[in-house]
Amino acid sequence: MSILASIEKNLEKISDFLNLSNREMKLLLSYKAVHHAKLDVNGNKYDAWRIIHNNALGPGKGGIRFHSKVSEEEVKALAFWMSLKNSLMELPYGGAKGGVRIDPKKLSEEELQQLSRAYIRAFYKYLGQDKDIPAPDVYTNPKIMAYMLDEFEKLKGKHEPAMITGKPLILGGSPLRGDATSRGGKIILEEFLKHVKPKKKTIEVVIQGFGNAGMNIAKMLFPNYKIIAVSDSKGGILLQDGLNIADVIDVKQSTGAVVNYEGATKISNKELLELETDVLILAAIENQITLANADRIKAKYILELANGPVTADADSVLHERGIDVIPDILANAGGVVASYCEWAQNRAGNILPEEYILNTFESKMRSAFMKTFALYSKQKDFDMRSSAYAIAIKRIIAAEKARGHL
Repeated sequence: MSILASIEKNLEKISDFLNLSNREMKLLLSYKAVHHAKLDVNGNKYDAWRIIHNNALGPGKGGIRFHSKVSEEEVKALAFWMSLKNSLMELPYGGAKGGVRIDPKKLSEEELQQLSRAYIRAFYKYLGQDKDIPAPDVYTNPKIMAYMLDEFEKLKGKHEPAMITGKPLILGGSPLRGDATSRGGKIILEEFLKHVKPKKKTIEVVIQGFGNAGMNIAKMLFPNYKIIAVSDSKGGILLQDGLNIADVIDVKQSTGAVVNYEGATKISNKELLELETDVLILAAIENQITLANADRIKAKYILELANGPVTADADSVLHERGIDVIPDILANAGGVVASYCEWAQNRAGNILPEEYILNTFESKMRSAFMKTFALYSKQKDFDMRSSAYAIAIKRIIAAEKARGHL
């Protein structure tokens, strides 16, 4: 199932509950702007996109990813999810996303800077603190955000730090942004566990994807949770007695792969997904649990730290089997909540105390969870994704109606 087909099916699940008209469904499945360009780096051309799904609630907001498999369909899906994520978190944003089809590992530092600046030159007319605000995503980071900010400000002839988030601290970035996705995921997971009250004292966890988000949430959960398996793109490792996450991180950082960790059983990503565990954290890429493997998943609860790792068809199977999926637009919203704090601070020209920012962050995450779980508890035929979608879409439709568009 394609990611856009999965999105459409998820919308259909809640259309009756929200009484969505054909016109409203058409609006939700359309895009405000789809921009495409060819970026030139040393004579090599790379496809690039900046897409806004919806901006009824505010300017576009969403990251830019550099990846060899980036496509227009993927960027559209990510922009759609950003619309829902921002709406669910009650942030003053619409949804947007950007991407460049490239393997950044093959570029030198100088070429990465050229690519980052070329991206801004291609799309700067559509960007800005009140238009569309990018941020880091897969294989982009604060350094790349700094290059992009610098290029934007040169082209505009003025300082505008709020046009991009995830910047280095020296350029107005937030200390919260680096591990915000993982921090938010941990808050959501712990709120969820408080409500479902598992009988076990020690919760077993499996993590697929040991990149930035997966590694950070592993650090935050260890040693209070028993992390029995982790994986990256090269494979995984399993130790039923629990992995020492500090040692796994050392191995990953020194050798580039968790499979080089001594004293654990080497397993494939396929085997990792089907392990018996309390919590399965999906922190890799889209479409990891599909109709093909949903009936073999043994985790009790799934936390989507990645975007779109469970397809709509698989959602139905998991729900029927009593497996709760904590959806991506809730579980991984920490990044954009931290970005909001950075953007607001830049807009105001004010430096807010870190404690205030952290309190705002935690309050936003917990509030969104409570709303989602409350609806999920009432609507027995809903899974948690349907509940989160319904809350988010209701706000978007209300904003479109207030503007006279519906």
